[in-house]
Amino acid sequence: MAEIEIEIRRMRESDLDRVYEIERDLFSMPWSRTSFLFEINDSRTSYPVTVLEDGEVAGYAVGWFVVDELHIGNIAVARPRQGNGIGKFLVTHLLRQAADRGSAYATLEVRVSNVRAIKLYRRYGFKGIAIRTRYYTDDGEDALVMMAEIGRPSEPAVNGGEGPE
Repeated sequence: MAEIEIEIRRMRESDLDRVYEIERDLFSMPWSRTSFLFEINDSRTSYPVTVLEDGEVAGYAVGWFVVDELHIGNIAVARPRQGNGIGKFLVTHLLRQAADRGSAYATLEVRVSNVRAIKLYRRYGFKGIAIRTRYYTDDGEDALVMMAEIGRPSEPAVNGGEGPE
């Protein structure tokens, strides 16, 4: 079996066709291309990254570093690649960046129905701290606000940080 080449890097404008395709496929309230362009080119706090498998965008994340906080705004993995450790790889990468930058904690919002994501975040020490009632305007679903203290991620990166398992 051939080894898959994994790379994580800053998101580029050239990634946007695939990023936007994944975004529209996964989310009922997708971010716009303009939003991603802003994160790539104009935001001073943004940290957008893509995971490439054999040169193709397989997933991405957008985090914001503000004062002593990492706020995770978006994490997505293309459907055919879900369950292969890419989500864990992205969370680990963001938390390591936060630790390296001296962040004290990380926060995020997640749909209360997204059990798979909540389970993943809990593996990294995130705890539910609040509910944002009717946060999602498409269907009125609540969001669970989660927070984790930053040290080093509670689960080491798979393959020593080189890629998903």
